[in-house]
Amino acid sequence: MTTLAGTATLTRFGFRRERFALVLWALAGAFVYYSQAVGVDIAYPTQPELDAVAASMEGNAAMIAMAGPPRALDTIGGQVAFQASAFGMIVAGLMSMFVIGRHTRANEETGRDELIRSSVVGRHAPFAAAAIIATVANVLYGAVVALSLISYGLAAAGSIALGIGATCAGLAFAAVALLAAQITENTRTVYGITGAAIGAAYVLRAVGDVGSGALSWLSPLGWGQAMRPYDGEIWWPALLSLAVAVAVGLAALRVLDHRDVGAGVFPPRPGPARAPQGLLGEFGLAWRLQRGTLVGWSVGLFLGGVAFGTIGNDVGDLLGDVDIGELLGQESASMVDAFYAMAAAMLAMIGSAYTISSALRPRAEEAAGHLEPLLSTALTRIRWIAGHAVITLAGSALVLALAGLGMGLMYGIIADDMAQVPRMLGATLVYLPAAWVLGGLTLLLFGLLPRLASAAWIGLAFCFFVLMFGTTLKFPDRLMSVSPFENLPLVPAVDFRLEPLLVTTVVAGTLCLLGTAAFRWRDLQTN
Repeated sequence: MTTLAGTATLTRFGFRRERFALVLWALAGAFVYYSQAVGVDIAYPTQPELDAVAASMEGNAAMIAMAGPPRALDTIGGQVAFQASAFGMIVAGLMSMFVIGRHTRANEETGRDELIRSSVVGRHAPFAAAAIIATVANVLYGAVVALSLISYGLAAAGSIALGIGATCAGLAFAAVALLAAQITENTRTVYGITGAAIGAAYVLRAVGDVGSGALSWLSPLGWGQAMRPYDGEIWWPALLSLAVAVAVGLAALRVLDHRDVGAGVFPPRPGPARAPQGLLGEFGLAWRLQRGTLVGWSVGLFLGGVAFGTIGNDVGDLLGDVDIGELLGQESASMVDAFYAMAAAMLAMIGSAYTISSALRPRAEEAAGHLEPLLSTALTRIRWIAGHAVITLAGSALVLALAGLGMGLMYGIIADDMAQVPRMLGATLVYLPAAWVLGGLTLLLFGLLPRLASAAWIGLAFCFFVLMFGTTLKFPDRLMSVSPFENLPLVPAVDFRLEPLLVTTVVAGTLCLLGTAAFRWRDLQTN
């Protein structure tokens, strides 16, 4: 029997399992790009209006950090590439991460892989099937993106470049997920490692695009944007993503050959003979289950803050005479403060992803069947869910605080003004109630419709979309106010106001209480 025996069968089964999900991912990716084309066309129907907004964006460091290098902004295609390409590639990376995780480590973790291997299946077959599914998924994703833009009337070459860039970035992150699946024994850790790689790629691109551009060449997102869609396309940067995908994929295959099925590279340490006293309570158990994820997110957000802090006072030179008030939708006292206000908002948005992932941990414990034995003891439902909720809320505060601390420390060192540390710390912590709202929404979904708890990610995507494009595309105020982030002050660019923080905190608390009450009375679900 060859090491690839059964690959075709596993691939067909994988496609059947993912047939609806892959279509939805492709349509979601196409929506990210297509909606920008429609939105720009509606918001700026004449060329003079498009020229005016292009002039305001070209030197706007905050927008460049969020979106990418400004090229051909006086065209609809250029605006689409500028506003959507980075986020479209991130969507492709997330799709690849989940596809690889489900078809590799998740199967081993649940024991399905052992049943599969009891048949005529080679050692490399599950690995190869997962790689094939991810490759086809990314090709489909890129093709749908390109075809949707061509159907809107944008230039074929630029549309194809955007599609190829998204496909190649997705393949690079798929390879990272494949390697992570060989190193660790836990699916959540696979997602954490791959998510950290996506986040690092975004930060490198953001800092590189605002600075000299050198760091952008260390990011798959930067390589996709370096293809210059709708601006004299350059095709060779796509080869960088493909080279990384092949190299990392081969490394993952090499690691697979040197580990046991079901195990990772690093075996888990044997636990103590007796549990420590702190583990006997609901809070200690929740902390033990979530501490690794919290540490990873904390380190990642701190480094992200440091990366933004390195820009320092150079922001003023990069912005020039740009009217930053147009981006913020209000008067701003300082261009540098405006940039760091938007940087704080972005870091808080990323930190909110931790909040949602942490709030989803109870669902994972319930689905795995770990909850029923616990509830057979003196532990009550309310105490169990409260333990996880406290870790989620406190962990969110720690993650955002470290992001602001990293940004403030580095900015303070560069500007020789350590008073920036508390200012940047406050700039990120002001968004803590908004992160708690998303955590409360996740808990409410868990309590009411546990199988749909992951839909909380749609809420984060909506908030990010409003932050990025709401002002530019002139979204209605009522629609923008749905995002909890939109209701909070953009500190330090504007004055701090306590009232919206209190209101948002009350909303978050209400959602948490409703979710807890719903969980108390519903039946447990283990699938």
